[in-house]
Amino acid sequence: MKSVILKYNKFDGVWHFTDRSNLELIKEHGLLSLAELERRGISIPAPSGNEWSHDADKIKNLHEYVHLAFIDEHPMEYCAREDGRIKDPIWLKIDVSIILGENVLFCSDVSNKTGVNILTSEQAKGHIDFDVLFTYMDWRDPMVQSRRQNAKKSEILVPNMIPVDKILMYKNG
Repeated sequence: MKSVILKYNKFDGVWHFTDRSNLELIKEHGLLSLAELERRGISIPAPSGNEWSHDADKIKNLHEYVHLAFIDEHPMEYCAREDGRIKDPIWLKIDVSIILGENVLFCSDVSNKTGVNILTSEQAKGHIDFDVLFTYMDWRDPMVQSRRQNAKKSEILVPNMIPVDKILMYKNG
C-alpha cells in the first residue's frame, strides 16, 4: 500500500534536517534513531531534539525511528534553530524508496505530540494532505496556506536507521 503514496504523489525524495556538525557521523554510520545512537554509544555533536522531545519520543516508543519530512520544510527545524540546538542546519535528501521499507509508519502532525496518531500507509492516504504538499495551488489563498502549514508537520517514521547509500545529497537549511 505504501507504493500508492508514491504512485499518486510525484516526489523523488524525502527529507531529514540536522546540523552540519553531525554530517561526518552520518556518513560513517548512516542516519540513526535516538535508540540506535544510544545502543551504539554514539553521542552526536548537535542533537536537533531537546530533552522534552526525546522523553516524549521514548514515551510513545518513537525513539526507535528516524523522523523524516515529506518536503524540506518542517516546523521542528525552525524550533531547533531558534532554540540554538542546531546552528548550521542542513537538509538530507533521502531516496524515496525508504518509505517502502518494512514497519515504516507515518503521522499527519509532529509525531511525539500528545494526541497524534501514528498511521499505517493505508491510513496516511486519508490523513496526510498530499495534494497541498505536491500539487501547485494558489499560495495566496489563506485556506491553502493553512492546509500547507498543517501538512508540513507530517512525518515519516523509519525504524532504526537509514543506510548511507539511501542519502542522496544534502543542502543548506
